[in-house]
Amino acid sequence: MFKKTTLKNGLKIITVPQKGTQAVTVLVLVGTGSKYETKEISGISHLLEHLLFKGTKKRPSQISISEPLDRVGGIYNAFTGEDYTGYFAKVDARHFNLALDVISDIYLNSKIDSKEIQKEKAVIVEEINMYFDHPSSYVQSLWNRILYGDQPAGWDIAGTKKSVLGISRKQIVDYMKTQYTGNNTIVCIAGDIPKDAEPKVKKYFSKISTKKIVNKSPVVEYQSQPEALVYYKNTDQTHFCLGVRGYDLDDPKRFALELLGSILGGMMSSRLFIKVREQLGLAYYVRTAVSADPDTGFLVTQAGVDNKRIDKAITVILEEYKKISQKKISADELKKAKDHYKGKMALLFEASDAQASFYGAQELLEKRILTPEQIYARINKVSINDILEVSKDIFKSEKLNLALIGPFKDKTRFQNILNTWITKKF
Repeated sequence: MFKKTTLKNGLKIITVPQKGTQAVTVLVLVGTGSKYETKEISGISHLLEHLLFKGTKKRPSQISISEPLDRVGGIYNAFTGEDYTGYFAKVDARHFNLALDVISDIYLNSKIDSKEIQKEKAVIVEEINMYFDHPSSYVQSLWNRILYGDQPAGWDIAGTKKSVLGISRKQIVDYMKTQYTGNNTIVCIAGDIPKDAEPKVKKYFSKISTKKIVNKSPVVEYQSQPEALVYYKNTDQTHFCLGVRGYDLDDPKRFALELLGSILGGMMSSRLFIKVREQLGLAYYVRTAVSADPDTGFLVTQAGVDNKRIDKAITVILEEYKKISQKKISADELKKAKDHYKGKMALLFEASDAQASFYGAQELLEKRILTPEQIYARINKVSINDILEVSKDIFKSEKLNLALIGPFKDKTRFQNILNTWITKKF
């Protein structure tokens, strides 16, 4: 069972003891990401994440941060999302003190050196170039763009080359001061936790800033008709994301939507995998994912297909969307989706870093924590009728979107496919 403690400075400490493991994970989460940025500083959250590994007063260089963890076989990294940024180290439990010392040190005491800023900007420009060169990755950015347009939710997490290169050291330091504060930070420790873990966290983070954070602007969503976005690239395959707007984290229907995503394209025995890959041979990969954030949500199917068969692939997926919104799924199909969901979660929880992310992210994004058992209970309550009702609700023309990368300059043909779907009977 987890334990949550809130300190006077606002910092939250979550401990998740785990039996049968020799590992421990120290994860520090801060409630800020790309949705908290302005266009001028787009990408600053991601840039700051990189910079925190470049040196502190105690560890003045990148190697003095990485080498001690490498010497004990530690796994460590960081990540940036739309609503969060995280830093973690997973080590043999005997090296807990080292992991906590390093992660707290980079979080609280990074130098943000001017020379390192310039070097890391160049690294991030190459990271952006890498995503541009990988259509299966870049199409996911286009998916956010078509959903949310020119607002933080629709911008790339890494920013643009122009915005990243234009960010100053002062802007980085100011951003860190306003966002990396006690009431916006969670320290989550999971695995084989020593008895004195919590007092040590309190000691390390006793001087964290208590300033009030700068909140993000609300996401504006409006759509009255199906939309298509085409990005021209001379590729051998067309990669696309086809889906609909869904539910945010506060909406109880998100559990039914999770199961719907699994039934459609979340398993190798799912409807779309069998239809698109196994029966028609249209794609090597086809998958359906569901996303739920504090203020946004969606269901999306992604695939990469032969340029000449793109129309067929889109139409087949739309057919499956239509079918599941018109006819109830079977009891066996629902049971399989539930067992799949619970089984994946059980396997995931064998790892201490997954446990830390599970509990920490809930507290950060939802301001509450559901145990696995409580989530299983909500999954178990989802009925066949719930799946049908959610399908009818989301698979509507005004919620439908298509983002595509391939050798096409005109979106008219794809817009016509979406428009035809409104009235076509399957």
